[in-house]
Order: sequence, then C-alpha cells, then structure tokens
Amino acid sequence: MRKTSVRELHIHTSELVREAAEGGVIVIERRGEPVAELRPVSPRPQMPAGKKTRIFASMRNVWKRMPQISDSTKILEEDRSR
Repeated sequence: MRKTSVRELHIHTSELVREAAEGGVIVIERRGEPVAELRPVSPRPQMPAGKKTRIFASMRNVWKRMPQISDSTKILEEDRSR
C-alpha cells in the first residue's frame, strides 16, 4: 500500500492510476489524513462464449430481415415528408 498526497495525485494521476490498475492500492491523504483509496476495480464477470455466439447470430438474423437500402438520403427524405 502506497500513500500519496492530493497534490501528488494531481501531478501524477496517470502513473498512480496505472499502478492501481496493476493491483496496487494507493491511499490519498489530505494534510496527512487518509481521505480516499485508489484501487483496481474488480473484474467484471465474462459472458460465456456460447451466449456471445448466440447473441451475434441473432443480430445477424435481425440485420438480414432489415430492408436493404443503399441510399440513406432516401430514408431521411421519406421520414421528413411524414
């Protein structure tokens, strides 16, 4: 665990964030009193590969059913004329 001041945090933000992302914990002090901690975020749970594959397949099917229009200006003009 590393301690640093608010001033040092302001000056060396990128370095301290990088250190925290690599697993370090940095205690931020104001006038010698701890006021905050900078620590890594716990990893988000990963989506199973099978579920990801099903979602992308479903999206491909949706896109196949969408009308194929090569000129987006036509869509805009039709929408504006309503």
